[in-house]
Amino acid sequence: MTEMPAPGAFDGVARAAPVAVRPAIEAIGFVIEVSGSSSKVMFDMAALSLLAEHPDPVIATGGQVGGQIKVRVGAAWLIANIRSLKLEDMVAGRVTALIDFLGEGDEERLTGKLYNFRRGVTRYPSPGGEVFPISTDDLKQVYAADDRANIEIGMVYPTKDIRAALYVDAMLGKHFALLGSTGTGKSTSAALILHRICELAPQGHIVMIDPHGEYSAAFKHNGALFDVSNLAMPYWLMNFEEHCEVFLTTTGSERQVDADILAKCLLAARAKSRVGQEIPKLTVDAPVPYLLSDLTNLIQLEMGKMDKASNSAPYLRLKSKVEEIKADPRFSFMFSGMLVADTMAGFIERIFRLPGDGKPISIIDVSGVPSEITSVVVAVLSRMVFDFAIWSRNEPQRPILLVCEEAHRYIPAGQDATSSVGRILGRIAKEGRKYGVSLGLITQRPSDLAEGVLSQCGTIIAMRLNNDRDQAFVRAAMPEGARGFLDSIPALRNRECIICGEGVAIPIRVSFDALESARRPASADPVFSDLWRDVGQEDEIIARTLQRWRAQGR
Repeated sequence: MTEMPAPGAFDGVARAAPVAVRPAIEAIGFVIEVSGSSSKVMFDMAALSLLAEHPDPVIATGGQVGGQIKVRVGAAWLIANIRSLKLEDMVAGRVTALIDFLGEGDEERLTGKLYNFRRGVTRYPSPGGEVFPISTDDLKQVYAADDRANIEIGMVYPTKDIRAALYVDAMLGKHFALLGSTGTGKSTSAALILHRICELAPQGHIVMIDPHGEYSAAFKHNGALFDVSNLAMPYWLMNFEEHCEVFLTTTGSERQVDADILAKCLLAARAKSRVGQEIPKLTVDAPVPYLLSDLTNLIQLEMGKMDKASNSAPYLRLKSKVEEIKADPRFSFMFSGMLVADTMAGFIERIFRLPGDGKPISIIDVSGVPSEITSVVVAVLSRMVFDFAIWSRNEPQRPILLVCEEAHRYIPAGQDATSSVGRILGRIAKEGRKYGVSLGLITQRPSDLAEGVLSQCGTIIAMRLNNDRDQAFVRAAMPEGARGFLDSIPALRNRECIICGEGVAIPIRVSFDALESARRPASADPVFSDLWRDVGQEDEIIARTLQRWRAQGR
């Protein structure tokens, strides 16, 4: 058990005085317990109250939860984050705090200033070591971006002039996640980060899955925009698993029978094409063009054989489903008769921005895709990113960033093994780094993500989260040293976040830069008080809406 300090122990630490305390000179407490990455310190309330009047905003917030302090160890300063505070003795003015060590820097002998900050701890302090408030100059050294490629996204809280930077290679190399409740500025923050990356690498390769059609407005000048009107994604790019999700309607043993029939007929249909005939050992997963009419004819042919393994019901079921999708205009962006040519090379060039031509990001708006096959479309796009990276290993490397908005829809908890999109995104999270594929996940419900996916993200950008389950989920995925920051997640303002992991030197709280209106996504909340004052032209609004509704946007 930790012994309480004797009365008068703080007499030499700080005394009430009519003048303001000098920056980072007078101690505000001392270390009372040391254990691993965290320790316990005791603050003097009188010393903390003097800090509040200091002109330096960083010193003024010294001793608060989420703030930083420094401890002298030999010729070095240890920097620590305050995780929690507890009043020990009101009369004596004693407050204990749990702290997490973040890193260390050298001390300049003449001025006592910190320089050459680095992550990690070489020497721990001894109990009794004095604790000092950290200053703006110290934080500038702590958060100073080194020579690595970086993007500036905002200001470090609570400073007004220290820029917050993300190390792009480290962030993308080990994936990242942007988390935040609805209305916290998540979409705008995602657009800001992607704009900064595009400015840094105008010949980059970024693919963004946009389920709500928000981001086209943000990247209309520096991005390639795709939706159902111009995506033209050939159906034959699907592998066998994705074909099954589209064409099979049964479950259990019947589904296995249907799948066997589809596998046999699909392989034969691929083999009939010119490209298929040139491949000696063709597989059912190979992205080889084939005609849907060939597939239905082969199913009909198999159904007519006397030695078929089952009755005609599975063949009729499969054939009618293929013909139904082929005839449905909602699926024409993918199952049109115009998409039978071998356009795979051109499709990869357009979607993966190879070359980028100054537009390094492609926005795939899937809001117009029928809900029955949205997950299949996302699965095909994601798998093509991964497969391209695998099969181009012996070529000059072209890393690709895949950004998935509303990620919990595609990698839901408990269903990771039942959908093709969940499996491929889970595989990219685990193995993509080896092949030059980076994954960016954006979600408002991190607790609904499949277990283990969030822990694969090396950088976590957490905005305000209101749900207790989400907070606990993020807390479990973040490193121990960021726990003090995590406790402030529910108290974050809009456009503020906590960033920890590979993309930053140490965990930081950031206020995002404002983004010009022309570069923001179309995700603003409606102003009910103003819009409900507008009247007139309702009949024209309804007529135009009905026309688009009935034509399904065509």
